Amino acid sequence: MTAWLAGFSLGLSLILAIGAQNAFVLKHGLVKRHVFIICLVCAVSDAILIALGVSGFGLMVKQFPTIEQIARYGGALFLLVYALMSFKSAIQLSHQLKSEDQVVGSATKTVMVCLAFTWLNPHVYLDTVVLLGSISTQYEGAKLLFATGAMTASFVFFFSLGYGARLLKPIFDLPNAWKVFEALIGVVMLLIAWSLLAS
Repeated sequence: MTAWLAGFSLGLSLILAIGAQNAFVLKHGLVKRHVFIICLVCAVSDAILIALGVSGFGLMVKQFPTIEQIARYGGALFLLVYALMSFKSAIQLSHQLKSEDQVVGSATKTVMVCLAFTWLNPHVYLDTVVLLGSISTQYEGAKLLFATGAMTASFVFFFSLGYGARLLKPIFDLPNAWKVFEALIGVVMLLIAWSLLAS
């Protein structure tokens, strides 16, 4: 049980920070569109990456840094484009917009964007594959419990974020709230893209 708790607490601490993926989940949770599928895609993706890390894939990433470089530059480009879209949305939005009026793409398009946020983010590989994979070696004989704990943390976090976002709905029914939110998302995306290119 110690291994499970270690995996859960470490996994949760690694995904708590507001990043591009979390902002995406939060935004869709606020408009109550495709919430379940988005949370599921994020959590299952994390589970796959954690499984790869614990099974030794993290060592391969260390041996072939090209994998991380491709993810870094591809992710930076994707984030720059998404940041521009957020700024455009912030400028074009009316002064007051009910959260249910927000236009969200089809489920397929949303899932594709969600997958890009997840799999084009090199920090995800460093956190789930390399870091969790490395730490799991301390729990020889209990790696499965450690991995299960980390996976559980992902499911708990993403579904809590996606469905808990609706508690913030009254704030986003206020004038200009969406404009500020879209602008902040744009800034977050730009900062993350810059950190990827600068690292």
